[in-house]
Amino acid sequence: MLKSLSISNYALIDDLKMQPGAGLNMITGETGAGKSIMLGAVGLLLGKRADTKVLLHEDKKCIVEGWFELGSYGLQGFFEENDLEYEEPCIIRREISPSGKSRSFVNDTPVLLDVLKSLGEKLMDVHSQHDTLLLGDGAYQLGLVDAYSQSNRELAAYQGAYHDFRKAKKHLDQLKKKALELQKEADFNQFQLDELSALSLQEGEQTELESKQEILENAEEIKLKIQEASGLFEDEQFGILQGMGQIQQHLQSLERLAHTFGSIRERFQSALIEVKDILATLEEEDGQIEVDFEKLEEIRERLSKIYQLQKKHGVLTVEELIEIEQQLADQVFEFQNLDESLEKAEKDFAEAEKAMQSFGEKLTKKRVSCFSDFEKSMKGLLQDLGMENAQIKFQRQEISPSSTGLDQIEVLFSANKGGTLQALKKVASGGEFSRLLFAIKYLMADKMALPTLIFDEIDAGISGEVALQMVRMMKDISAKHQIICITHLPQVAAKGDMHYFVFKDNSASKTISKIKLLDEQERIQELAKMIAGAQPSENALQSARELLAN
Repeated sequence: MLKSLSISNYALIDDLKMQPGAGLNMITGETGAGKSIMLGAVGLLLGKRADTKVLLHEDKKCIVEGWFELGSYGLQGFFEENDLEYEEPCIIRREISPSGKSRSFVNDTPVLLDVLKSLGEKLMDVHSQHDTLLLGDGAYQLGLVDAYSQSNRELAAYQGAYHDFRKAKKHLDQLKKKALELQKEADFNQFQLDELSALSLQEGEQTELESKQEILENAEEIKLKIQEASGLFEDEQFGILQGMGQIQQHLQSLERLAHTFGSIRERFQSALIEVKDILATLEEEDGQIEVDFEKLEEIRERLSKIYQLQKKHGVLTVEELIEIEQQLADQVFEFQNLDESLEKAEKDFAEAEKAMQSFGEKLTKKRVSCFSDFEKSMKGLLQDLGMENAQIKFQRQEISPSSTGLDQIEVLFSANKGGTLQALKKVASGGEFSRLLFAIKYLMADKMALPTLIFDEIDAGISGEVALQMVRMMKDISAKHQIICITHLPQVAAKGDMHYFVFKDNSASKTISKIKLLDEQERIQELAKMIAGAQPSENALQSARELLAN
């Protein structure tokens, strides 16, 4: 419920404030006084776009602020989903700067326009020409049936099953697509896997094989060079070890003569040990190296196969070939077990489709069950609203499963006696649409937690008893829902719990719109002017008093 509305620097409005009551609020005023301008400002709170053209003073920003009592709307979940503080009252503010920048706030937290629009739709319902266009839309009509039949639980159950159905279908389609792809590649993948598996590749073997190949290819020359080196070490007359032995003796003699040569002898002793160790290693290598042409050929052949596979698969190492082998093994395994996976996916899909169909049929049954009562109620209301011969019928057609169910709903209508029922959008006039929509909102008031309802001249084109019946219905709705009604009819305005008057003030340099809450005497005067003009007679004043009294 709207507790307070504040508008500043918007179009003809300099500074306007109103605090509508919980029941039926009437707004009257001359044409062009600013009533529709107020609705435009309210539209900003509902997430509509605006630009600097709305600024009354181009150097000041426009601010529209509404304080809302959230009551029983059950919006805690919406606030949590959008990371907003849930507070009472909820304050929505919209600002438009002279530069054209627009900002939106919910409880002082900045929000995107889409979030503001979603929240605004839950708090206020503004009757407009757009609503009458929506009334001819199939999705809107289906939503009405769901609201009237109270099928929220059935719809939620169906939508859950529909989600599972779509998920199962997507999985099955993906498996079928993959099956076709794997079928095309299956033989080739198996051939490549067999080719790699036949080698029994081991990590690190390529480096080891290349090292062995290098030694075997040069085995004879390596052995010759080792033997020549060993000869230089061990020659009895000129060998390195013979010479180093003599040097060792001289260093020992020097050490006996002067201890300072001891460290030099120790260093030389270490060098001698290292030389002897090098000789031993060479002799060990000589003993291990064999001239084996058969083994060399085996290594060359294996390395050749490895190199061929590396070139074929575009890699450089055995480790990469092993990884490719594993991937191929996984693909071959997947293909070999695909029939089982497909069978399971088809079973899951069939079960999901069956469950969705079952929930869809329950939803359809709940929807169809309300048709007769809905039609009867609408017919009665339309007769009360001056459409005595109106006929209305709900028609259901089965469609392929969608997120809203298995049903396409269309409202058939005829305003004339004996007329052929046709699609609503083809036969209803603008005035008939307005009364149809009003009757629907009247019915929906008892079925759902409607937000604040704003009717903008919904009584246009009607008068007399029809107008009185419409305002009586507004009065009924206002027992549970806040209503703000803009009207030009005195018999309608007189039934409001509160009466606001919008007028133009020309006292300043710019014409501005203002609003005033009328007391009883001011209200009598305004109703009399609505009846008889700017200078109402005593009879008009008396008629105004009677309208208020009845």
